[in-house]
Amino acid sequence: MKVTATTSRQTTPTGGAASAAGAVPGLVAESARSPSLVQRWRGASNLIPALLFLGLFFLAPLIGLLLRGVLEPVPGLGNYEQLFANSAYARVLLNTFSVAGLVTLFSLLLGFPLAWAITLVPRGWGRWILSIVLLSMWTSLLARTYSWLVLLQASGVINKALMAMGIIDQPLEMVHNLTGVVIGMSYIMIPFIVLPLQATMQAIDPMILQAGSICGASPWTNFFRVFLPLCRPGLFSGGLMVFVMSLGYYVTPALLGGAQNMMLPEFIIQQVQSFLNWGLASAGAALLIVITLVLFYFYLKLQPESPVGASNAR
Repeated sequence: MKVTATTSRQTTPTGGAASAAGAVPGLVAESARSPSLVQRWRGASNLIPALLFLGLFFLAPLIGLLLRGVLEPVPGLGNYEQLFANSAYARVLLNTFSVAGLVTLFSLLLGFPLAWAITLVPRGWGRWILSIVLLSMWTSLLARTYSWLVLLQASGVINKALMAMGIIDQPLEMVHNLTGVVIGMSYIMIPFIVLPLQATMQAIDPMILQAGSICGASPWTNFFRVFLPLCRPGLFSGGLMVFVMSLGYYVTPALLGGAQNMMLPEFIIQQVQSFLNWGLASAGAALLIVITLVLFYFYLKLQPESPVGASNAR
């Protein structure tokens, strides 16, 4: 009995030491995986020049813009109230969202088959088509807009060709109205749809579509139930990019649009250059910034591959 007791007394501390020894490496590994706060911010001093640059040339003007919207001509929210209460200004907001929505829709409808064609054709042809799309994007925006002005005017090539074919009897009005703005901006925005969509389509494994066909799915079912959901990241990112850029576009609506179709960027320029109304112009610019941030937030929430979605999953 004494020997047994002695053995048990000796084995108990040994087991405790073994368990402690086994626990210590786990603690060491865990501490090695989670660096301390000092280690995390060790290289933060290298960001100081970039942060100073952003603060001086981005945050400071942005804060000044927001302050002007609530301080001029009198302190308060009168500029924002005027922006929404005045029927003329409300029409400008409606035109802005209408044009941005239509341009996004037509860009998606035209850019999706183009991106699909680039993905399906042989690699050499796909590179040529993609190069043409990039070349159109790198061409001067002002030159492209004036080209559409020449093509769409009453004596332009399009109207003359339609009249020569007997399709129309008199020229169509396609400039200085909503039609010209949507056509010109859709052409300019198509590359911003094609690039993310083509990258998304290129990453889709063809075996997935083949598996859907083997399981009995028709081509239309395979397209709408398999292929289109896999293209959703490219559709979301491209659509958001086009919509936000369309909200703030100035050159194309100013040249191809008219006074009845004035958009918010034109309104801001008019208030600054013609009326020197910095308060109302700053309110309109702040509204564009807020709309962009809200859209980007909803994009992150709806996009499964976004950082927000990944953090929620964890």
